[in-house]
Amino acid sequence: MIKKHIPNTITCCNLVSGCVATAFAFGGQLDTALLFIVIGAVFDFFDGMSARLLGVSSPIGKELDSLADDVTFGVAPATMVFFELGVMDYPVWLEPARGVLPFFAYVMAAFSALRLAKFNLDERQAMGFIGLPTPANALFWGSLTVGACGWLESSPYMVFAVLALVVLSSIVMVSEVPMFALKFKHWGWKGNELKYVFIITCVPLLLIFRVSALAVIVAWYVILSIYANAKNNKR
Repeated sequence: MIKKHIPNTITCCNLVSGCVATAFAFGGQLDTALLFIVIGAVFDFFDGMSARLLGVSSPIGKELDSLADDVTFGVAPATMVFFELGVMDYPVWLEPARGVLPFFAYVMAAFSALRLAKFNLDERQAMGFIGLPTPANALFWGSLTVGACGWLESSPYMVFAVLALVVLSSIVMVSEVPMFALKFKHWGWKGNELKYVFIITCVPLLLIFRVSALAVIVAWYVILSIYANAKNNKR
């Protein structure tokens, strides 16, 4: 049956998008790399939806999806950070490490794979996420390297900020912090306050920060999730 191959075909389109994004990232065309990460995210959304609609979910599809996601949302954004670390100014005493230090970005790709493997085995994530989803992490880095490159390259010491953010985002991906998902059981305000606040506040962020807005929005998403979790733990 042709329909059983449709979800996996869409997943392969996600994988190809990630490969193309990685190639453009190596060439320094970070805006195009971000575009293909976004395209991959669209395919990632529709492959799972098509599998459910057609009733053709399979173990091989699940494994293929994780492989595609690690390329598109792990390797591709890590390569964008790799390129950025290669062109940033370094303190004079750190210049000898320029040929090696950018490879640290691929720690993020390893943690993305770990997060995806953990997600496949975790049954707690029906209406939310445990840890930062890999697509959100990819959009954070893609948006940051494209929209805020001037800020990243404003000081030789910004390299330490980037390295620290790589470590932080990697840890948040595999953390046990619950993150809300934009899934609605109903459209009322009660019970959906956090989701509506997030959606409403995203509008001015997009207008103010433009390309780098995705990075700000992902950071805001993490902060809101941590706040909501802390509030729930107090009850």
